[in-house]
Amino acid sequence: MNPHSAPQSPAPEAPIDALATLLSAIWSEAEARAVLRDLCTPAEVRTLAERWQVAKLLDKGGMTYRDIHDATGVSTTTIVRVARFLKEEQNGGYRLLLDRMKDAK
Repeated sequence: MNPHSAPQSPAPEAPIDALATLLSAIWSEAEARAVLRDLCTPAEVRTLAERWQVAKLLDKGGMTYRDIHDATGVSTTTIVRVARFLKEEQNGGYRLLLDRMKDAK
């Protein structure tokens, strides 16, 4: 490396990979709460919780987006986004956790 060149920045995914590794080390609900409180602002935690609530309602079915908005106060824009990620996107994170929570019952 040229001593006069700027240091290389980590790959854009490296911080996300490190965060994913961190999250996979959580062992309990209490630990998860502590990590969320340290990593996120209260508003960010509320937003994550709202998205999870919407994902559960969408998965359960029987409610329109307007019904979900009325029940939760979450914007229809967020509801549409969660629905898209739940049904169309390849990430599969919502589906993975929804199925895991069903299996745990």
